[in-house]
Amino acid sequence: MAPTDTGSVRIHRPELWAKVDEDPVRLLGEIAPSRLDALATDSEFLARLEASAADLDHYLTRPAWYQIRRERDAALPEGIAYFSMEFGVTEVLPNYSGGLGILAGDHLKAASDLGLPLIGVGLLYRSGYFKQSLSADGWQLEHYPSYDPQGLPLRLLTESDGAPALVRVDVPGARTLDARVWIAQVGRVPLLLLDSDIASNDEDMCKVTDRLYGGGQDHRIKQEILAGIGGVRAVRAYTRIHGLPDPEVFHMNEGHAGFLGAERIRELVTTTGLDFDEALAAVRAGTVFTTHTPVPAGIDRFPIDLVRHYFAGPNGENESALLPGLTVDRILALGREDDPHVFNMAHLGLRLGQRSNGVSKLHGEVSRGMFERLWPAFDANEVPIGSVTNGVHAPTWAAREWITLANRLAGPDHVEEARGWELLQTVDPAELWSTRNVLRGQLVDEVRRRLRNSWLERGATEAELGWVAPSSTPTYSRSASRDACPPTSG
Repeated sequence: MAPTDTGSVRIHRPELWAKVDEDPVRLLGEIAPSRLDALATDSEFLARLEASAADLDHYLTRPAWYQIRRERDAALPEGIAYFSMEFGVTEVLPNYSGGLGILAGDHLKAASDLGLPLIGVGLLYRSGYFKQSLSADGWQLEHYPSYDPQGLPLRLLTESDGAPALVRVDVPGARTLDARVWIAQVGRVPLLLLDSDIASNDEDMCKVTDRLYGGGQDHRIKQEILAGIGGVRAVRAYTRIHGLPDPEVFHMNEGHAGFLGAERIRELVTTTGLDFDEALAAVRAGTVFTTHTPVPAGIDRFPIDLVRHYFAGPNGENESALLPGLTVDRILALGREDDPHVFNMAHLGLRLGQRSNGVSKLHGEVSRGMFERLWPAFDANEVPIGSVTNGVHAPTWAAREWITLANRLAGPDHVEEARGWELLQTVDPAELWSTRNVLRGQLVDEVRRRLRNSWLERGATEAELGWVAPSSTPTYSRSASRDACPPTSG
């Protein structure tokens, strides 16, 4: 069973489900109390609801792949923290801009299906990433919507007395950057999202989590300090409040949250008596770094003086005020590159990661060449950057019709663990073709709907949009598709 099941809603009020863009919080606001009262006595609806609840409970509580593996190998980690600047879990939670976030969202859902003890960590952006539309004359327009966490599928991390758990990071000028922590429950996996828009912050600090990838370098470094250093502190608060073991492995999805390694070094230096090099070795042993960009221009690089400004003592001392117990020179050395005036976040991630990887075999090769100067004694093909080819969370991207068919053939437990899909090869081709035609029809209808909405936003009238109206007798056969193609001149 998928982490969430909306089958009862989809079957009962499909038009309303589409109207609210499949947002369960908005859905409840659209249903009249009298209708909810009626549903509370509708035996057919209650039976479907109870079946969905039972399926969800089974999904969340049964031993999954990782629990079964851990019974045989107790050395497997009890906890993993996964940091990313964006997470594309669902359109209802618009906390992403593109592929990096989609990968991170699928990573959480696959981890949930497999039972990994994963905690996701990121920032909650009050305006998300900009939305695009077209003007009447075809120019791209951007706007940033405003999101209220109370209207999103989130809950607040709170202490035992009900007060919000706060994460605090010191910033220059004797100020602090505070953040509360919202939790998006992705199946078994909690996603912690730090939010700086709170009353205890001044106006500048409130805006730190305003937009994804917005602002200049000063804004970005504050975001990345909060994501990395504040993110580790949020994880510690979450495990303490819920009585869970602290993560043994920290995974950076790109270098944005790289300062998490410096925070973990600080923890070891100040609480265990290790020196910096010993703490660095311990941190590296439990750190994984994934690089995504194939070009140097895609890497976050900050002026060294800007990094020094945020990490130095109140009067520029080498002893760090942000990370007491560490010196600024040692922190800066972790992100050094050929240009002595620049701090490189990818280099920081690579120096902190015991294991590093690209996101495809070819990208691994490109990355080994791009970063070979960090290992001057190695040939490019021996640079210790591997590759793990990006995958997708099949239940998210496969149509419900294919999931139903796969469940029928292999069983839902196998499908959740990405097993059994090869059995589709045993299905009658006629059934596959019929399903394909149904889905193609749905795709055409969706394209028409989006085109119509786009043109209405651009000022078109209903009378002008007959060309996007659904056909009364749609045909989605191969021959019809071929005949519909415009003629070409040879």
